[in-house]
Amino acid sequence: MMDGMRRAGQTLIGRIVITVLFGFLILSFAIWGIADMIRNVGRVNVAQVGSAEISAQAFRETYQTELQNLSRRARRAITGEEARTLGLDQQVLSRMIAEAAMDQRVHAYGLALSDETIAKAITADRNFQGADGRFDRNRFDEVIRQSGYNEQTFVRTQRAVYLRQQLADSVAGAMPAPTVLRDAIHRYRNETRAAEYFVLDASKAGDIPTPDEATLQKFFDERKATFRAPDYRKINIIALSPADVANPDSVSDADAKASYEANKARFGTPERRAVQQLVFPSLDEARQAAEKIKAGATFESIAEERKATPQDYDLGLVTREAIIDPEVAKTAFSLPAGTVSDPVEGRFGVVLVRVGEVQPASTLSFEEAAPVIKAEIARNHARDTVQDIHDKVEDQRASARPLAEIAKDLKLNLRTIDAVDRAGRDKAQKPVDLPEREALLQAVFASDIGVDNEAISARDGGYVWFEVAGIEPSRERTLAEVKADVETQWREDQIAGRLASKASEFVKKANEGATIAALAAEAGVEARTAQGVRRSGETGGLPAAAVAQVFSTQVGKTAAAIGGTGQERIVLRVTSADVPQLLSTQQEAEQIDSQVRVALGDDLLNAYINDLQKEIGVTRNETVLRSVIGGGI
Repeated sequence: MMDGMRRAGQTLIGRIVITVLFGFLILSFAIWGIADMIRNVGRVNVAQVGSAEISAQAFRETYQTELQNLSRRARRAITGEEARTLGLDQQVLSRMIAEAAMDQRVHAYGLALSDETIAKAITADRNFQGADGRFDRNRFDEVIRQSGYNEQTFVRTQRAVYLRQQLADSVAGAMPAPTVLRDAIHRYRNETRAAEYFVLDASKAGDIPTPDEATLQKFFDERKATFRAPDYRKINIIALSPADVANPDSVSDADAKASYEANKARFGTPERRAVQQLVFPSLDEARQAAEKIKAGATFESIAEERKATPQDYDLGLVTREAIIDPEVAKTAFSLPAGTVSDPVEGRFGVVLVRVGEVQPASTLSFEEAAPVIKAEIARNHARDTVQDIHDKVEDQRASARPLAEIAKDLKLNLRTIDAVDRAGRDKAQKPVDLPEREALLQAVFASDIGVDNEAISARDGGYVWFEVAGIEPSRERTLAEVKADVETQWREDQIAGRLASKASEFVKKANEGATIAALAAEAGVEARTAQGVRRSGETGGLPAAAVAQVFSTQVGKTAAAIGGTGQERIVLRVTSADVPQLLSTQQEAEQIDSQVRVALGDDLLNAYINDLQKEIGVTRNETVLRSVIGGGI
């Protein structure tokens, strides 16, 4: 072809023809090829953040790392569709954009870290420390290798992280905790209320007549979805754990003894003491109180003088490490039981410390701990065996062999579950015992017959293999199939409706002046009282719904709430509300301050990053993003 073109180019007509052809070729490149090249240049970036680019390759690597981490946490393979449903792609991209924006501001401010500083920070990281609390080079290499880094890239990444943290600290690191917010949180957590109430149970609903066929049919037709038969799956399962193959008897006493000596602290219980502390505004007042106690006054009487409740001064049965103030901890764990200290100048003020019960530290002997140690060592050894079996199972699955044949060949236990729904129940509505229950059910109902499913990684280092052997689709049931259930639910609805009406009538009478005792007598039930009711769960003898109602009702007012079941109604009147004083010297005040500072700091930093992104400009390329997470661009 080239020879022909060369010969044609030797004549005038030939040169003209070749010139025209090449002209068209060049023009086509200009129209199509160059445009494609320009478009391709724009397509290689997922986002532009100021002057920084987030390439498709960089996003792909970060996204895949996060997807793998998510799969490890779920103990099964997470599909791309599931990850998109969870918004993983947008979360990863948003984080990378925020980091790119902060990196540019870090550069603009000239922030930097020396090699010595970054080395010191890394070696102080607890993730890289051995059992002795010191930096372990082997552990460091293992951890960063598992995370997909070499030393150079890890150090570079960490340097960027620490520099961003410097910027973040300068923006929101010293955020004060507003007193009004701290007090509101304290009130929400510690407010207690009292109420008087009575309970209307199903027996107070009166006689419920037997419904006729038309009534049941109407009730059923309005609630067909409630009685619909669920989707059932028949599944075969092989579950393998280290405990299945572990043999503690094979572990020698010498190996167990060596492990015991290396981890002796694990088999000990630290000393615990019942500690109480009273805080004083000055050293003189503390000394005066101490003298009174030496003269015969009780610790409780001094607390009453200072209007302090046990909640204010009782730390409970604690270890030394649980006491925040080091001076108080030192004093508390040097006093004899049943004694009160001299004034101690602590971090939050001057305190008197009293020690009650003392539970001394104790350590299990080797003989006592040996069974546990040998079992642990055996399980660790068994993990290698489990992995070998895993590889053998996967080799056979690669040959498309069913689990029943694999189980028979490798002498593994195969379980067949004839029917299980999405909630893990059989057709009798009884729970089915399943390994890795949540992960398995989710995977089973995302699969189909004949699908080669990924093995589920178990918490204990084992594996669960499964295959869907049959599917019974969800369907509408007839009234004849569920007549007993329909009649039961109809009756329950009738009872609930009647009790709700009665409760409303009693609430109206109570708010018009009737007492709870009188109304309870009218209803033929016992009037009760609830003291010390808190927002957290069932307290003061009231179920959670009634507790919520107590805190939604003004003191002196009456309201109704659902009882412990749908077949109960509670009529209650809030009689009092109390909020204990929050002292700035209390540990709780310090904890609330810390939580508020962190929350407000996070909010401020997010606002800063949003403004920074607006200032430098951010452009996302959703087309490239979809292409990357779809498998390539």
